[in-house]
Amino acid sequence: MAKGRIEFEESRCKGCGLCVTVCPKDVIEINKDVINVKGYSPAHAARPEDCIACQNCAITCPDSVISVFKIS
Repeated sequence: MAKGRIEFEESRCKGCGLCVTVCPKDVIEINKDVINVKGYSPAHAARPEDCIACQNCAITCPDSVISVFKIS
């Protein structure tokens, strides 16, 4: 199965959670321990080793703060 790596522009994330709901591998969580410069708790990769590079999160993100990279 393909592997992936995801990156978040955490300073721009509004913590809406849409990416969390569409991740088939439960890789993403809202980081309640962090508040970004906009005052939101941003999403982050809680289990990055499980990412399959499906890109559901990046496609769903309304603010385009997620980048997905395929790893060979």
